[in-house]
Amino acid sequence: MSKALEGRVAFVTGAAQGQGAAIARLFVTEGARVVLADVLDAPGRELASELGSSARFVHLDVGSPAAWDAAVQIALEINFKLDVLVNNAGIIHRGSIEDTSLDEYLRVIHVNQVGCWLGMRTVAPHMRANGGGVIVNTSSLAGLTATAGLAAYTASKYAIRGMTRVAALEFGPSNIRVNSIYPGAIRTSMVDEVALAAVTARQPIARIGLPEEIAKLMLFLCSDASSFCTGAEFTIDGGYSAGART
Repeated sequence: MSKALEGRVAFVTGAAQGQGAAIARLFVTEGARVVLADVLDAPGRELASELGSSARFVHLDVGSPAAWDAAVQIALEINFKLDVLVNNAGIIHRGSIEDTSLDEYLRVIHVNQVGCWLGMRTVAPHMRANGGGVIVNTSSLAGLTATAGLAAYTASKYAIRGMTRVAALEFGPSNIRVNSIYPGAIRTSMVDEVALAAVTARQPIARIGLPEEIAKLMLFLCSDASSFCTGAEFTIDGGYSAGART
């Protein structure tokens, strides 16, 4: 039985831990060669070593155009092509609008929003030359709703929602599909599980999500199983956005 990503090359940002690491592990299991990109060098290299010859770590500050050019060039030198880009890297800042400084706000925008845009802009020409590809951008429930104290994060995730749709329109004629996902509370270092316990208890699926569940959705979107999907939004939140159980 063939594997879902057999022979494909995937570039995953924020791959050193959490959702990104789970995505990289599953992609390798499903036959892909994976470039793990992150600013966290030690855990990134450790994961690449764990995954063996099918994985390579590259240092990447997603907010730097020069860093993107260098990282993608390394990936191409290793693998000769890029079939998949997963824009997964992201940071969060908690603070009201009045209590958030301009530097704090722009730092979130720079990583989450600009980083996603730079990723798409950098890989698109290479995918086009290769006959097509797949891009999946990680937004958040914060890109569909709003939470007090998360203005910068929310703004960045709404931007990803819009950019994904634009990219789907622009890249579609080049056989490049672009979709976005909207995770709810997922067990990563960014989530305070204790603080969210009361919220997740009222979801239809009353628990926090797992990085491996995000990875399975990513696998679907990056494989031929989703060949007619582009410009689409996939929510994975235990039913949170459907409404609270009474």
